[in-house]
Amino acid sequence: MFKVRINPHWEIAKDQEEALDTAVLLSLLRAIEETGSIARAAEMVDLSYRYAWGILRNAETLFGHSLMETGRGRGTSLSKLAEKLIWADRRVNARLSPTLDSLASELETELEKMIGNPTKQIRLDASHGFAVAAFLRQAGEVGLQIDLHYRNSNDAVASLSRGEADLAGFHVPLGEFQTQAMQHYGKLLNGKTHQLIHLAVRVQGLFVNPGNPLSIKNLHDLIRTDVRFVNRQVGSGTRMLLELMLHKIDISPTQIIGYENTEFTHSAVAAFIASGMADVGIGVQTAAARFKLDFIPLLKERYFFALPSDSLGRPEMQQVIEVMCSEAFRSAVNQLPGYDASETGTILTLEQAFGATR
Repeated sequence: MFKVRINPHWEIAKDQEEALDTAVLLSLLRAIEETGSIARAAEMVDLSYRYAWGILRNAETLFGHSLMETGRGRGTSLSKLAEKLIWADRRVNARLSPTLDSLASELETELEKMIGNPTKQIRLDASHGFAVAAFLRQAGEVGLQIDLHYRNSNDAVASLSRGEADLAGFHVPLGEFQTQAMQHYGKLLNGKTHQLIHLAVRVQGLFVNPGNPLSIKNLHDLIRTDVRFVNRQVGSGTRMLLELMLHKIDISPTQIIGYENTEFTHSAVAAFIASGMADVGIGVQTAAARFKLDFIPLLKERYFFALPSDSLGRPEMQQVIEVMCSEAFRSAVNQLPGYDASETGTILTLEQAFGATR
């Protein structure tokens, strides 16, 4: 079985000068941030001290600004420019990684076909999420083949309804907005031919900068003129949820500065805010924690994998269920901030999950 990994890679050039490869520079900057010493950082990333200094000097020449700040008794710290480069790299990874992961999965499948060794796979279409990523890691450890396509919840469920996917990941809010959300997905799911596997309960809320400097408390603050918002893309379950909540409190999207600024994942929203490009966004608590942002909870939601009922007997689908019911996977999900795996792996009919709300 082949395993393809595609990592984002970027360069910087000024005018007609030779481009600067940021990969080694960023590794060195992150190590300096961690150790407070160029010498220890060079050792950490397996570079000679002289070579590390050369990389830093070349970068400073390109930018015309220092990347380091030193002070007596304080060691070496990063300048604002160096910190911005690190945040830029985190934004690149947060935005591109889902697309690259999907492409890697497609390449794996094509390689297996080319060498005449096709294997039975589970075709998974899902919105990007931390529990989904944990499932993929656990499935890989037991040799379960997953053909992954990250896409928004609506497109994932639509793909399942067309027979183009075996599993479709989507999320539905608990409480007052559940009925409206399921009216949306219910057009694509059939209670007679589809069932659900419960993945996790997770918390959705607002991301704000550490210490909440603008004193943002709830959705009403999004219409303030001093607040810049970053949204999720059209078609995502999170954006649909946000629009339901805004409609309830009679706020128009046109009142919100930055409403049309969109990112594809929760992590990308968090990175956008952490890099100083917005003041508030919406997403799951884990993303806020990973980017050291404060979090204002709004509601809980359930994340499901929908599947054809007649596929439950397939050996590959039984493996999926075994992975999701394993202690290792449940433990991994429970360690995610804002996630609850107490019902993970439970198989439900649509009627059991939503009753008459469907």
